[in-house]
Amino acid sequence: MKKVLFLNDSTEFLVLLVFPFSYFSVYGLIKRAPITLKKHWWHFILPTVYFLTQVPFFLAPLAVKYNAYLGAYFPSFETAEVSESFSYGYHVIKDIFDWLILFSILFYTLMSLKLVLAERSKHDPNKIKPKSGKYIFTRNTVVVLLLLLIFIFAVFYSYEDDGGDHYIVFFQTLIAFSTTYLIMAESRFFEKSWIADKYETISNLKSDLDFEKIQNYVDTEDYFLSQQASLHNLASILKVHPNQISKIINLENDSNFNDYINQKRVEKAKARLVDTTYAHLTIEAIGTSVGFKSKSAFYSAFKKHTGTSPSAFTKESSPKL
Repeated sequence: MKKVLFLNDSTEFLVLLVFPFSYFSVYGLIKRAPITLKKHWWHFILPTVYFLTQVPFFLAPLAVKYNAYLGAYFPSFETAEVSESFSYGYHVIKDIFDWLILFSILFYTLMSLKLVLAERSKHDPNKIKPKSGKYIFTRNTVVVLLLLLIFIFAVFYSYEDDGGDHYIVFFQTLIAFSTTYLIMAESRFFEKSWIADKYETISNLKSDLDFEKIQNYVDTEDYFLSQQASLHNLASILKVHPNQISKIINLENDSNFNDYINQKRVEKAKARLVDTTYAHLTIEAIGTSVGFKSKSAFYSAFKKHTGTSPSAFTKESSPKL
């Protein structure tokens, strides 16, 4: 037992790394950008400072570590004798460790929430609900972090020292098993893996092209309203390989190019169907005005993205028309 007493209270700084790494997972999924020490070094300041303040404990006599163990789990036991000259100055930050954990969870929960909301806002211009797996996964991650914050606060409020650690471990075990089940049981977690393989050999990629730039052009130029809109046509305008646009849309919008364009056309059609300015147009003419080449294509896309037909939508939204 005495050979491993140094493990007691020696891994606390690692706890302060849990939440930055949770944020990194959200950041990596949302931004699809690498985590580099050069850019993200400041996330390691708190764990590093805490570790450095605990060096005196790591170098302390065995009796100090033994007493720390008893104090955490067996406070009624008789403690070992320690030299009066030994300094317990490292306890200053240890005494507020619980609050450091709560601060870390809250900070990184808010940081993660900011990323998720930013991802959602990219779909707002045309009121298209984000349905990509990465959005849902990261959103749920933020919810779990928030629940963990509330749970840990309740445990710290109810117990002193390490008295409620077993509850926290139980909660974290549930999270681990739930996440493992999701990864193993939900095949859609891996459904985009083929996309990377499909486009792996694309050459002459435009490295600065991203979904936001594609969407900005499509929206500001009303490109989706053109019946000539196509993957190859947009690629020639943006001077990139068509497969690059296809890959970005697949990854970011969880749909192919045609579905992406049709979503925007349907949203525009919904607005025009209830706009008195277009009351003189037939439903088919409105479909043509938003870029659909045929009535059947318009009705099929409208039904797919709204769950109802254009005529039924018009009656439900504007019964007087």
